Amino acid sequence: MLDFYSQFNPSPLSIKQFIDFGLNACERKSYLFLRKELPVRLANIMKEIALLPENLLRMPSVGMVNQWYERSFEEIIQFEKMEPEQPVLTQFCERLVHIRNRHADVVQTMAQGVLELKESHEVDPGTENSIQYFLDRFYMSRISIRMLINQHTLLFGEQIGAKQASVNGMGNGGRHIGSIDPACDVVAVVRDAYENARFLCDRYYLASPELELLQNGVASDRPMPIVYVPSHLYHMLFELFKNAMRAVMETHENAPPPIQVNLVNGKEDVSVKMSDRGGGIPRSVSDLLFKYMYSTAPQPSKSDSHTVPLAGYGYGLPISRLYARYFHGDLVLMSCEGYGTDAVIYLKALSNEANELLPVFNRTSSKFYRPMPTLADWSASLNTGSNSQCTRTKNREKLSPSISQGL
Repeated sequence: MLDFYSQFNPSPLSIKQFIDFGLNACERKSYLFLRKELPVRLANIMKEIALLPENLLRMPSVGMVNQWYERSFEEIIQFEKMEPEQPVLTQFCERLVHIRNRHADVVQTMAQGVLELKESHEVDPGTENSIQYFLDRFYMSRISIRMLINQHTLLFGEQIGAKQASVNGMGNGGRHIGSIDPACDVVAVVRDAYENARFLCDRYYLASPELELLQNGVASDRPMPIVYVPSHLYHMLFELFKNAMRAVMETHENAPPPIQVNLVNGKEDVSVKMSDRGGGIPRSVSDLLFKYMYSTAPQPSKSDSHTVPLAGYGYGLPISRLYARYFHGDLVLMSCEGYGTDAVIYLKALSNEANELLPVFNRTSSKFYRPMPTLADWSASLNTGSNSQCTRTKNREKLSPSISQGL
């Protein structure tokens, strides 16, 4: 069944399609779509799990995640031939909630598996590249699967949906269509993320930077409504605020300068630009900030897990970028070392252009899991060691002694 479903490509939906369906919600149609689409998305990523480096697959945490996916796949395909009668629809909705709860700790568990690999093996660059490639696709797949499950359970789960909505802050007088808010106020989400990050910062540093909110470069607090998933936007902003506050407080202990957020509503994109004066990031480090195997902060001990420190496994930025890219937006960092950092979240302004970005398993994706030696194709590459530099010099001397003597 896994081989069968992995032959099909996932069917990406736009925010507009989610909204249109939600406005005329039909549980039977949703059931018929999900009982095919969920196994396809699960099978596509499960095929890639099987291609991971052998030493990573042996890690206990990765094995646990693999088992969760296998069990969820088996449970979904049980509905393959069941007719959409009401008892079946109720059972399906309950099963989706059960699957979502089972996968609640997937990010932390997979992160633990990667840590186990780092602690027990020497990770070569080829393996690290394969893991980076996989985790981007794995976590993006997870975001998409949770989106489908949340839409169905919030629209048709009645008590289940109401409970989940209150947990996610999505009650709001029934305005939401599943987890999507057709009038998501960016200003309100910015303030919410700021206040919660500030609470952590005050606890940790006993002080925090103020927020300076602009719209098109002018101080303004008027609402800016867009069609979006508030929980996704909040996740990105909260992570960026935590990073900015930490940098500002460690650079300016006594009088921290404010963090500036500028909201710009363009024709193609809604841009959220966050600027801090936290000393900036060296260029040698900036490329590493979106790597899953890199963190600027020490890993928190398990006993600290309930105190929510301002930094952790180092997965905040890469996963925030996936949330931005999920509906074809982006998250970019621009830093001026010695001064500060700008982070920009780009969101599609038009809901019909905000399509899901989904990983597809095929021969092209398979080749990224076969570590191959890479040769530098630029001189003085940062990844080039002195040994390979010497080898290239010797090779050049063999090919043309007169040129090397001239040099």
